[in-house]
Amino acid sequence: MKIGIIREGKIPVDRRTPFTPEILHDIQKSAGDSLSICVETSAFRCYTDEEYQEQGIEVVSDLSKADILFGVKEVPIDRLIPEKTYFFFSHTIKKQPRNKAMLQAILAKSIRLIDYELLKNPAGERVVAFGRWAGVVGAYNAFWTYGKKTGLYQIRRALDCRDLDDLKVELKKVVLPPIKIVVTGRGRVGKGVLEILEILGIREVEPQDFLRNDFEEPVFTCLSTADYVRSISGKGYEQAHFYAHPEAYESQFMPFAEAAEILIAAAFWDPKAPRLFELEAIQSINFSISVIADITCDIDGSVPTTHRASTLLDPVYDIDRSTTEELTPFANQHSISVMAIDNLPCELPRESSAEFARQLREWVAPELGKENSAILEKATIARDGDLTLEFMYLSDYVK
Repeated sequence: MKIGIIREGKIPVDRRTPFTPEILHDIQKSAGDSLSICVETSAFRCYTDEEYQEQGIEVVSDLSKADILFGVKEVPIDRLIPEKTYFFFSHTIKKQPRNKAMLQAILAKSIRLIDYELLKNPAGERVVAFGRWAGVVGAYNAFWTYGKKTGLYQIRRALDCRDLDDLKVELKKVVLPPIKIVVTGRGRVGKGVLEILEILGIREVEPQDFLRNDFEEPVFTCLSTADYVRSISGKGYEQAHFYAHPEAYESQFMPFAEAAEILIAAAFWDPKAPRLFELEAIQSINFSISVIADITCDIDGSVPTTHRASTLLDPVYDIDRSTTEELTPFANQHSISVMAIDNLPCELPRESSAEFARQLREWVAPELGKENSAILEKATIARDGDLTLEFMYLSDYVK
């Protein structure tokens, strides 16, 4: 078996890698002659070609001899090699329009597509993800944005920081007035957000205290779905029913939007579920949120002010409250500043790649030689020119 690590092809450039040189060395050493590994040469990957070569990993310009190819983000259509097995984040399971042509090409080229997002343990929990680092960088960017908008302090961009320790040094410069911050989501991404809030020393309060009380210091509340969603029928919130029938619920987020100044959105969103708020709500004089860090980055999704993804080089755009149209970032104090970068872990690429590689070594590497790996089978979207049974619901999407 020959494994190849692809050079990321999306624009703007993504500097992450699924495997670090050290971990590839460990995998190669453990597998012996049953496995060979090569890495596609790259001038921008966060680990250099020389670092891989120092670990005894072959660096090549042609991956056509590899059986299994690992990347991070979607692979450009013209770089997809027919009849190979690919691992990457495809962003197709929600029928995302921007990736329809890619999935069509994967089917046409008889490629087996295994999506990292679908790799789960027997308990149904995801086992490989960049979520923690999306949360860390997204929360940091929320406070970078707030500093730029208010002029109260200045901190460097996360991408200009050497690592997490360097980022922590920058956070010491943040001085906040007694504002309220609302966070959605307590999963892997949400925990990354909480890391930054803990470093800043911002106190957490219960949702009802957040709504009822005033504070002499900055505070935040972290909402679970039960805190801002209720049944349309008036029966309250029941988790199992919500997961099965999200369309039967409506949002009760507005009281939080009227109390908070910063929103950090880190909760997974099902397109059938209600949005946090509707776009027209920002026209209300009571809507007090002025900075939104949408880590989920679902376009026109749970946060309707996310008109588009922003980029590492252009991280923020403003939304006019009256017209809901996009403005130049920090155009005026009255507009809402939106940070919606869709590849946040790229800002700390070496650390985020190292953690991702450790997860792959634990959960995926041992499965590669198995005849029928349950974890890989369940994460396979396409094979032999057709969708797998679990993903036949994408048939209309690809046709």
